[in-house]
Amino acid sequence: MDNIQKYRVRCTLAFGDIYGQIIIWLIVIFFSLASALALMGTSRPIYAITTVGLILVLSLPFLLFAFVTTLLNHIEFDAVDPAQEKPTGVQATQRPARAAS
Repeated sequence: MDNIQKYRVRCTLAFGDIYGQIIIWLIVIFFSLASALALMGTSRPIYAITTVGLILVLSLPFLLFAFVTTLLNHIEFDAVDPAQEKPTGVQATQRPARAAS
């Protein structure tokens, strides 16, 4: 039981990692709205609403899958050596925050 290591969980995800995914999904949304506006001029506007709904319903699972896999790829588990571990408690020079009255 003495050789159990402690692990620190780190997330290295930055906004730049998902920026491209957001841009691509916004392009898909704008194309769906453009196709809806094109279909709105026809005699059956229900096709326009159905097109937007279908594109949103079909693209949202792919977007969520891309976000989740990107997030999981940026989670790291680092082994922490107990001899070199820094104390994370409040130090003597720090004071806890107090509410203003």
